[in-house]
Amino acid sequence: MPNKITVNHKIKSFNKSIIIPGDKSLSIRWVLIASLASGKSTANNLLMSEDVQAAINAIRKFGIKVSIKKDKCEIYGKGIYGYKFKRGITIDAKNSGTLARLILGLIINSPFSVKLIGDKSLSKRDFRRVTNPLSKFGVKFKYKNKNGLPLSLIGSNELKAISYLENRGSAQCKSSVIFGSIKAKGKTKIKAKKSRNHTELLFKFLKLPIKVIKKNNYDHIELNPVKKIKKFNYNIPSDISSAAFFMILTALSKKSKLLIRNININPSRIGVIKILKKMGVKIRFKKIKFYKGEKISDIIVSSPKNLKPINCPVNLNSGAIDEFLSIFLLAAKAKGVSYFKNLEELDKKESPRLKWGAKILSLIGIRAISTKNSIKIYGNPRLKIENKIVIKNYLKDHRVFMTSVIAALAFGGKWEIHDKDSINTSFPSFLKLINNFKKC
Repeated sequence: MPNKITVNHKIKSFNKSIIIPGDKSLSIRWVLIASLASGKSTANNLLMSEDVQAAINAIRKFGIKVSIKKDKCEIYGKGIYGYKFKRGITIDAKNSGTLARLILGLIINSPFSVKLIGDKSLSKRDFRRVTNPLSKFGVKFKYKNKNGLPLSLIGSNELKAISYLENRGSAQCKSSVIFGSIKAKGKTKIKAKKSRNHTELLFKFLKLPIKVIKKNNYDHIELNPVKKIKKFNYNIPSDISSAAFFMILTALSKKSKLLIRNININPSRIGVIKILKKMGVKIRFKKIKFYKGEKISDIIVSSPKNLKPINCPVNLNSGAIDEFLSIFLLAAKAKGVSYFKNLEELDKKESPRLKWGAKILSLIGIRAISTKNSIKIYGNPRLKIENKIVIKNYLKDHRVFMTSVIAALAFGGKWEIHDKDSINTSFPSFLKLINNFKKC
């Protein structure tokens, strides 16, 4: 079967209700924390993507038993110091930056060298941003290349608490240090720029020794070593980053409405919703509830008559960092000029996404002026595509693929989009859901 799809039509108006798979960030964190718990923990609606499977395979390397039945997963944790470290262990994080960075924090007491590898895309990403602070605990790292994978770690039995400033807004780096603090002696202190706080919420829910004080654009986090994590069950809510593609498809489709059920609307993740509202998209929450620290709701999206341009506030960047590629499509259809800045973190993802965003806009005939950290988009409400567009050679970035599919359905034209298997890292059922709207 060819690893590509063709889209040759524009989607029609729709009124749909859908359910999105489990949140990837929460799925990976549950796997890792459950592996340190004492006893059997169970998760329902666990995202069965390649990234989460890689996390499961990683903890199995350390002797943790895992049982999987459809989207139900059972992990038999052996306690904080339950990992069995052996010589010659290699962890393959595949495409998952979350797994690769967080697992390093969990194995900082390994007496033997552990090798971390990943796919071509992940291997290009900067790991010194996480190994530099982890080394302060007393861990030693060895790189084969300058700052990417593969790398090797040798831990220590004399781990000391650290102070760490995280000023990029990276939840992965922050969480890796939080995990490292579990086994360090003394109080670890973190001053972190606002970013996703799933790890902190899970720690609070589990009543682990964490204290978070919010001050302006930074969180001040204090952590003491953890003696025990109780086993816990988790019903994983649905992923807002995956839901965003369908929200944006709705916004770009005339006279359309969409209900998305049981979405995690953690305040650190709803930058995309705030941006869409500023651009005129009608969004409201229904059946809001709180579950183990996370805020969950059904989301109702209605397409606007006209999309407004936006000078995007930079304080929304961290809460929408995974959604900007598809947000750029809204700017392409808005009447006027939209401006997004301080987006250098986009090029630290699976592919240089800021560059790819500009490239997709150019291919669909939209003028865009980009720098290394900003983009100005000159929208065209009458945008219509009739030529053929080919999307390939993008380091198999799942979000480039899905953004291209949304653009094809929203704007028309003849599209040939390669590497459809890329969606397996985060959203394996994406095309199946898309087919419920219009056959690809």
